[in-house]
Amino acid sequence: MKKIYLDNSATTSMNNEVKNEMDKCISKVYGNPGSFHREGLIAKNAVADSRERVSKIIGSKSSEIVFTSGGTESINLAIKGRAFAMQGKKKHIITSTIEHPAVLETCRYLEKKGFEVSYISPDKDGLIDVNEVEKSIREDTFLVSIIYANNEIGVIQDINKLSKICNAKNITFHTDACQAAGYLDIDVKNLGVDMMTLNGSKIYGPKGVGLLYVKTGTLIEPLFHGGGQEMNKRAGTENVPGIMGFAKALEIVVDEREIEVERLTILRDKLIEGIIKKIPKTKLNGHAKKRLPNNVNVSFLDVEGEAILLYLDSKGVYASSGSACTSSTLDPSHVILAMGIPYEYAHGSIRFSLGKDTTAEDIDYVLEILPEIVENLRNISPFNVDEKKLEVKNE
Repeated sequence: MKKIYLDNSATTSMNNEVKNEMDKCISKVYGNPGSFHREGLIAKNAVADSRERVSKIIGSKSSEIVFTSGGTESINLAIKGRAFAMQGKKKHIITSTIEHPAVLETCRYLEKKGFEVSYISPDKDGLIDVNEVEKSIREDTFLVSIIYANNEIGVIQDINKLSKICNAKNITFHTDACQAAGYLDIDVKNLGVDMMTLNGSKIYGPKGVGLLYVKTGTLIEPLFHGGGQEMNKRAGTENVPGIMGFAKALEIVVDEREIEVERLTILRDKLIEGIIKKIPKTKLNGHAKKRLPNNVNVSFLDVEGEAILLYLDSKGVYASSGSACTSSTLDPSHVILAMGIPYEYAHGSIRFSLGKDTTAEDIDYVLEILPEIVENLRNISPFNVDEKKLEVKNE
């Protein structure tokens, strides 16, 4: 059976060069970076070297890099850490309704602690109106957090414009750039961000490692307390192999970015055009052009997305119906609903996320089997929705 992995937005396979880097570390660099002896110094230097390599890639100081256990921790550290550092002086946060659950659930937690959050909804294409963000700013606004490239629909936001608005009003701006790292500019000076989240599992690196960029002068309270590692921002013994693997993975994806973006864009558009042409009552979710080169999110009327996934899986094609972090629920995607897309579309949404191993032959195979899968499911479906009568809000 074929094996075609099209769920790279959930996680990526590990690059062999990254694995080799980590294997060398595991066998040779076993000391604690905090220990005052030769083996500890070797580990400490390995972490420092990785921090320096990463800082060069994102255009920051090495002291502005905080290594974490991944994107979720980095987001929590950014939002909670900044909120707790306010010490009651300001209490208003702005974010969007299409953020990753790590952002949304963190904001909901802070609301229980007395903070107030404004949630900006996107237009029908998944784009956040910069003017709406600016209008939502209050005297007590201290943080704006907007995702760079959406994990479900792949839509890219204008981070530069958003950061300029925040910088002019002395408001901290954070962006979740986990999905963007392999395909978009992540230079923090170009973006103008105060904090930025990245992780290893989206860039063919190790799981369980990530970083938070924190601009000098941006005060955050640590979530973990202990030995004072990571410039007193994240206590705990450093994951030396993971950090080294993360740095290597980031170097590779940035070095290969231009070629890979061009290659994947061609495959992405081929898949989108083929699906829309071959399968009636189908809708592309998110802006057609302002999206990641590897993201195809489509909705099929009259069928459940999970049913399509099961049939694809039986044919060796692995995709998803939304964020892997919410896969335990059968509720329709909060991102698609936030765009004003009707439930009838949202329930039948599938995300194909291409990667470095995706080929033109893979796309041909999907376009060969998918129409029959959808047709067979529609034949046994109790639903037959007239798409002309469905109203898309947020027009």
